[in-house]
Amino acid sequence: MAIETDQIDRRLLELLQREGGLSQRELAARVGLSQNACWRRLKRLEEAGALRGRRADIDPAALGLGLTVFVMIRTRHHASDWARAFRAHVEALPEVVDFHRIGGHWDYMIKAVCPDMAGYDRFYQALIKGFDIEAVTGHFAMEAILENRPLAIRSVLR
Repeated sequence: MAIETDQIDRRLLELLQREGGLSQRELAARVGLSQNACWRRLKRLEEAGALRGRRADIDPAALGLGLTVFVMIRTRHHASDWARAFRAHVEALPEVVDFHRIGGHWDYMIKAVCPDMAGYDRFYQALIKGFDIEAVTGHFAMEAILENRPLAIRSVLR
């Protein structure tokens, strides 16, 4: 369920998406609020689940993690206990940065970041270990054209 936001809330969220390290003082100044009023709004957005945290934007390649793989998975199992166990298994794999249950020809999509092809092979072996999976395929990113794009909050929400 979507929370109700106004122009100031949306501006705060946009600023935080683009510059997560802004101080509360700077945020307040940019949206025209006192620091206390800004803090109250941020707290409300956090409590409502709209603001899930502030993270640094890290370049994986700069850390030796040069291979991004989109892994598509199809399974014959759709019982809630199997899905719960599989989710916990995938969440425990450190290479996984995104994980979605999807519709269509595939059941799950994982975005994994690995150092290289050998690292992907280790990840793949760990991924399939102990789970009856019908099909797995990896799509290897050659170039990130647009990644971690901020949500167009003020353009989309009116």
